[in-house]
Amino acid sequence: MNILNVSQVSKSFTGDMIFEDIKFEIKDKDRIGLIGRNGEGKTTLFKLIAGEEHPDNGFINLKKDAKIGLLSQIPNLPDEQQVIDALKNVFEYLNETESLMQKLEKDMVEQPENMEKILNRYADVQNEFEALGGYEKDSKINFVIHGLKIADLKNREWQYLSGGERTKVGLAMLLLSSPDLLLLDEPTNHLDIESIEWLTQFILNYKGAVMIISHDRYFLDETVGKIFEIDQQQLYVYHGNYSYFVKEKHDRIIQEYEAYKTQQKKIEKMKEQIKQLKIWANQANPPNAALHRRAKSMEKALARIDVKKKPILEAKKMQLDMEQSGKTAKDIFIFEDVAKMYEDILFEDVNMSIYRNEHVAIVGANGTGKSTLLKMMLGDVEADDGVISRAENIKIGYLAQHDFNNGDDTVLEAYRDYAHVTEGEARNHLAGYLFYGYDVYKKVKDLSGGEKMRLRWAQIVTNDFNVLILDEPTNHLDIDSKEMLEDALESFNGTIIAVSHDRYFLDKFFNKTLWLESGMLSEYVGNYSYAKEKRRSLNEQN
Repeated sequence: MNILNVSQVSKSFTGDMIFEDIKFEIKDKDRIGLIGRNGEGKTTLFKLIAGEEHPDNGFINLKKDAKIGLLSQIPNLPDEQQVIDALKNVFEYLNETESLMQKLEKDMVEQPENMEKILNRYADVQNEFEALGGYEKDSKINFVIHGLKIADLKNREWQYLSGGERTKVGLAMLLLSSPDLLLLDEPTNHLDIESIEWLTQFILNYKGAVMIISHDRYFLDETVGKIFEIDQQQLYVYHGNYSYFVKEKHDRIIQEYEAYKTQQKKIEKMKEQIKQLKIWANQANPPNAALHRRAKSMEKALARIDVKKKPILEAKKMQLDMEQSGKTAKDIFIFEDVAKMYEDILFEDVNMSIYRNEHVAIVGANGTGKSTLLKMMLGDVEADDGVISRAENIKIGYLAQHDFNNGDDTVLEAYRDYAHVTEGEARNHLAGYLFYGYDVYKKVKDLSGGEKMRLRWAQIVTNDFNVLILDEPTNHLDIDSKEMLEDALESFNGTIIAVSHDRYFLDKFFNKTLWLESGMLSEYVGNYSYAKEKRRSLNEQN
């Protein structure tokens, strides 16, 4: 049964068409991935479906009494409200029903003369409470709290939460609300790998329909059975997961390009015929009216042709050109019995060696110390115990998660702080990172997460280096940009060390995995999936 029907919908902003005449349907058990390059209108489509915005043309019809849940922004909650109360308030009707039950229980004691009437009413209310899952309310809340790893937040007030923490709480509230259609816009942002895998299972077991905007390719492969792609103002439907979409899209674009070329040849031929008919008609003495009518008829036929758009065979991508500055010693970093403490022990007895030209991934839950390990390699954080040795001739390119303190600078100014070049040279280089025209005068503080990441890459590659240290390098990048980054990294001949929650990126690119858990570091000679399977096997044996 269809939950939603979208028919001939168009939407534009300030005269620019976002998408035009799109149509699709969503059934009650669908799992759909919504993808497209940044700026193609994915979030706009979500807002249209949720009723937060309205289409310029067309219709969006929702099944009667169906509920839609969209986490479009951070929830607006009172500063003093605790997280646990915010989660409980999701069950507003159940809370009211539970309060009524408690009142009736009190009435039984205070009004024994009305016992039969009160008992009958109590039985009806209790049956409704049970049917709506009232007795499972607390277990549902705990299930989501532990799955998203927000147990340490539940007694904290809203005003003291970071933006990322508020986003996770908002996601928890949305999941608990159990709408008929769940709209998730980048739900894996701010989640570690374990929470992403928990969310994957939650979605697979969800009773309603789910539509997901995500740049996480593994997540899409594991959760969806249908892909909606917005491309050049049109929406295309693929009946399969992300890997299926990649193959089918390639085949579709080739077919569309061949059809476009065939039509263009036909149009050019008709134009030549019209031109020749007019020449012949005018050369006749007297002018040939029949030839003029034939040319006019062909012009009308030409005007009726629905001209196909030229498919984009190669989208604009960042131009990463990374060079290695020189050969390093064999041992890049050696950690011997390294420990770090803050209020408690973060990790201890860490022993590891990272060698020249290795691709090393560091994984683990949020808060286990992954970024701290990177900062120790950089020399920004000192060990409380143990010894860290670094090769003398290393030159490090470092990409941090939160790397901009020059928010009032323009893109051009921020870039030229790193590259001492003329303005023209800077603008030419920035164009390779998709900063065109007026974009270079945007303030850094006004950039999106993806734009900040592109600017940081532009800064990094202005200098030669032989070691790359990357902290969540694929965050905020769309899929095209992630693939470009991976291609560029494959051409880099130096050492690469990265912290990431992007499992596709981890599996494709890294041949050594360091796993931080419970203050200890384990090493696996293989990618993330290999390490995960090894850990699963060891846990089963124990």
